Amino acid sequence: MDNSALQVYRIIGTIQNIISNATTLEEALQDGLKAIVENAGADGGAIWYADKSDGNRLRPFFWIGPVDLTRRSHVPGDGSVGRVFETQQAERLFEFNAMQDVETAIDFAGMPVSSMVCVPFSGTSENLGVIQFVNGPDSAAFTDEGADVMEIMSMMAAISLESNEALAKPWVPGEVVMQLRDITREFQNGDVVTKVLKGVNLDVYEGEFLVLLGESGCGKSTLLNIVGGMDQATSGEFSYLDKDLSNASQDELTEFRRDNIGFIFQSYNLMPNLTALQNLKLIAELVEDPMDADEALEIVGLAERKNNYPSQMSGGQQQRVSIARALVKKPRIILADEPTAALDYATSIEVLQVMEEIVHNGTTMVMVTHNEEITRMADRVVRMRDGRMHEVTINRHPAHATDLVW
Repeated sequence: MDNSALQVYRIIGTIQNIISNATTLEEALQDGLKAIVENAGADGGAIWYADKSDGNRLRPFFWIGPVDLTRRSHVPGDGSVGRVFETQQAERLFEFNAMQDVETAIDFAGMPVSSMVCVPFSGTSENLGVIQFVNGPDSAAFTDEGADVMEIMSMMAAISLESNEALAKPWVPGEVVMQLRDITREFQNGDVVTKVLKGVNLDVYEGEFLVLLGESGCGKSTLLNIVGGMDQATSGEFSYLDKDLSNASQDELTEFRRDNIGFIFQSYNLMPNLTALQNLKLIAELVEDPMDADEALEIVGLAERKNNYPSQMSGGQQQRVSIARALVKKPRIILADEPTAALDYATSIEVLQVMEEIVHNGTTMVMVTHNEEITRMADRVVRMRDGRMHEVTINRHPAHATDLVW
């Protein structure tokens, strides 16, 4: 038995193990795609499903790779994904020239593509979608020997999406408020250059709860600092609404932070010699149209603590004051860097309930965390690895803070 055949059997065994251990079909589908992409050495993969409410336009259900497919879609018949959906015939493309095949080259959000496999899946009476893999080596998942793997994935996708239409309900994002393209960040120490971000492409949408997840050193906090105007990218483009901030001056970044961004930090960063109310009023003096400080404390449930100093409050109460401080600015976007990392479970849930209500009221929230459980609350989860976006998950049924357990 050659190596490619052995690889196929290993992937099939992995997928069978995933199916037996998964708690939901959705989980099995997502983990199955991950297994194939990682075992095949592909750069990315996506599951596209047909949106019945929009003429079977193909929208991304789940994907892996350094791209943001959230707003991407395919019309049946157009492009590789659209053709495969309409014809129900798999396509394998190898070593094509992207300059000569623009239609195919843009199929994966503009990521340079050298090879691609698209496999259709269908239900009992209708076509349901397409599974796509890009930039795989000449390995099992990209040869005829990988047909068994593709067939299993197609069956999983068909069962998952046909048996539960709610899974395929499209998540409709709001207006793009932030856009990042090919963002890199390098730090130099003498002759040593450390590349922390290695080409991030991401959109942030109005009113969403977006979580950046990853291990320490993956670049998530650096990315948050760039999004918040506290740091600048080494290269790439960053814009807020229609304003290009890629090469903004420090004065322009200060204005951007002051007028648009609220910050919540792990360490609270409250002035120790000021009461809770005074901490908020200090920030209110810096903006043109602040929220009433008493109202902000009322929102986070600390109206009765307004005259307390930080030393007279628990960690959870101090964090809620920091949330109120962010609200005073009436920001369009709130950035939270590990806001529960220093808190116990019960206090963390209290803080997350406050943040959940803020998002419910229309404020965009971008949170950095390493806590997997918190991702269940998010609309979207961007998992980072080694300075790149590794996968993006859309939660069609976000959990409430009180549902979380760790």
